[in-house]
Amino acid sequence: MVSRAKLTLLALVVVCSVSCDQATKALAVTTLGAHASVSYLGGTIRLWNTENPGGFLSLGADLSPLMRALLFGGVNSLIVIGALLYVIRNHEQMRRLEVIGFALVMSGALGNLIDRASLGVVRDFMHIGIGPIRTGIFNVADVAAMAGAVVLFFCFRSTDRA
Repeated sequence: MVSRAKLTLLALVVVCSVSCDQATKALAVTTLGAHASVSYLGGTIRLWNTENPGGFLSLGADLSPLMRALLFGGVNSLIVIGALLYVIRNHEQMRRLEVIGFALVMSGALGNLIDRASLGVVRDFMHIGIGPIRTGIFNVADVAAMAGAVVLFFCFRSTDRA
C-alpha cells in the first residue's frame, strides 16, 4: 500500500472513531439524562450516563483536579503523540492492519482527552455483564483503544511483518 494511503487511512479511522465516540456520548447525555438507566437482554447490556473523573475503573478519582488533569491528560497526550510519531516514522513498512490498530488506540485516547479538556471528566455510559460478573462502565473511546491494543498485540506477535 502506498505510504500516503496509509497516512490517509490513519486519519480516516481516527476522525471516524473520535466522531462516533463524541456522538454517542452526546446521545447518552441527551437521551439518558442524569439518572435514567436502560437495560437490554435481561440486564446483560445496561446504558446510563455517568461522569468518571478518574481513569480505568475510576482509579485516581480522589486526586485533585489538577493532578487528574496532569496525570490522565498527560498520559493520553503522550499516547497520541507517541503513536502518531511511530506511525509517521514507520508507515512505509507497516501493514494496513497495524496502521488501523494505532489509529484505534489514538482515537480512544483522543476521545477521552476531548472530554477531560472540555468537561474535566470522561463521559461513560455502557455496562455489560451476566449476573454478578460485570464490566466497569465504559464508552466508545474505551472500546476503540482496547480493540486497537488487541489488533496491535496480534500484529506484533506475528513473525511475518511483510
